[in-house]
Amino acid sequence: MRKESRAMSAEWALGVIDKAPFVTLSVTRPDGTPYGLPLNIVRTDDHTFYFHCAGEGEKLDCIKANPNVCISAVGRCKPTVGPKDGSFTLEYQSAIGFGIAEVVISDEEKILALRTICQRFLPDNMHNFEPSIARSLARTTVVRITLTQPLTGKRKQYDSHGEEMKYGRME
Repeated sequence: MRKESRAMSAEWALGVIDKAPFVTLSVTRPDGTPYGLPLNIVRTDDHTFYFHCAGEGEKLDCIKANPNVCISAVGRCKPTVGPKDGSFTLEYQSAIGFGIAEVVISDEEKILALRTICQRFLPDNMHNFEPSIARSLARTTVVRITLTQPLTGKRKQYDSHGEEMKYGRME
């Protein structure tokens, strides 16, 4: 990280991931070119993340060829004018992590991941979870991402006095 003064804790970065409406998954295509796509990703602990998808497609081809992935999220992104000098700038919160992706084989783990996804994105519709699992579990692919290092977080934010909140300072 170039500006260490904007670094935030791994715990704080998990909060950015948890609140993001989507997380970008970056993978490498078999030909070596990059491929990034927005996904609904959830986590079950500080280092285990899941998403679901169809049983075939480019992201799975990429993961099969190279399971090393990167996830990133941005929250509270707001263009603003610097309070001290009037410069154009951006307040933001971001998180990034690196890990290994693999297709989940166990039905038990798939159901855990899918339940977590549904609880996060459709909590008022959980009464339909079991019938949905009965209909679609066999044709749904779940991918687990296990972080290989803690998430890193970064923030640019001004306090009520126009001072940039550096070194993880909270207001």
